[in-house]
Amino acid sequence: MGWIYRNWLQPLLFLQESEAAHNRVIGGLSWAGRLPLVPMLADAVYGAPDLPVTLGGLRFPNPIGLAAGMDKHAAAVPMWERLGFGFAELGGVTQYAQPGNDPPRMFRAVNEGALVNRMGFNNPGAEAVAQALQQWRARDQWPTHPIGINLGKSKVTPLEEAAEDYAFSFRTLQGLADFFVVNVSSPNTPNLRQLQDRSALDEILKTLRAVDSKTPLLIKIAPDLTNEAIDDVLELATAHSLAGIVATNTTIERPEPGDAQCRATYEQTGGLSGAPLRTRSTEVIAHIYQHTEGKLPIIGVGGIFTAADAWEKITAGASLLQVYTGLVYEGPAIAGDLVRGLKARMEKEGVRSLADVIGQS
Repeated sequence: MGWIYRNWLQPLLFLQESEAAHNRVIGGLSWAGRLPLVPMLADAVYGAPDLPVTLGGLRFPNPIGLAAGMDKHAAAVPMWERLGFGFAELGGVTQYAQPGNDPPRMFRAVNEGALVNRMGFNNPGAEAVAQALQQWRARDQWPTHPIGINLGKSKVTPLEEAAEDYAFSFRTLQGLADFFVVNVSSPNTPNLRQLQDRSALDEILKTLRAVDSKTPLLIKIAPDLTNEAIDDVLELATAHSLAGIVATNTTIERPEPGDAQCRATYEQTGGLSGAPLRTRSTEVIAHIYQHTEGKLPIIGVGGIFTAADAWEKITAGASLLQVYTGLVYEGPAIAGDLVRGLKARMEKEGVRSLADVIGQS
């Protein structure tokens, strides 16, 4: 199925502007999720075999998750499981509804398997997302896999009021997700990355823990942090009993482009994701794993297209993985293909559990 997508469907989608294609796909999945038979058919075609992972008291049917940014409106909640994903992270969600940055704001570097986006946390706001999630529950279409929510800061909220902005969304969405991710690393909200500084992040985490000390809480970090800055985040993660780290968000760095189209894309302001991020993301994962002696779970994200990419992230220290750009380029079969590829690699290596190879590179 991946071959059909890459050779027939992807070229048609790529004739469209990037965000327009994205919106049509999410709209189609939202529509499909409300029909009686389509989700079951999707599961038959795209479902993944079991490769269970238990982490933080949650059971994941497989380690491949949907990264934040793909479904910001909670529009297609039932369908991600049917496409083989072991979990889905919705959002980013902010306290206030906001349109995001002016379009165009998403660009492809096709020959290098990359995207640049400056979306700017476009989303309907925490209360609207809560309502959408409640509607899926009322329809009895809630997935069996874990659901996470990515929390961002509203653009209109001053940095000094960021903690309460995050807390409002957290309170509003409490009980509607299995875990939450604090996003202080998007490059597309002005000055947001300053919240990765130790004192600002400490205040945010204190405020969120005062709201709820039990729901698993993770933090998503930028790949552009120094090792010293990452270590500061890790100390706070331990102090506030966080459930893990999501490594990494998009990067503001740029590789040397291979052709004119990629050069034009890389000149755009925004965060770079996809294949060029793969190596740096893996380096950050390895650093976190080594610094924490494997005691702090890591969700690895950045440039995962193949089972070899997934294996690299896991052996560097990731317990779970997420894809976004890989889904755009490889299509709806990617989760199942990755799980089957991991199972084949485990058999080849004589490994019975993924837990046995985490951090063993």
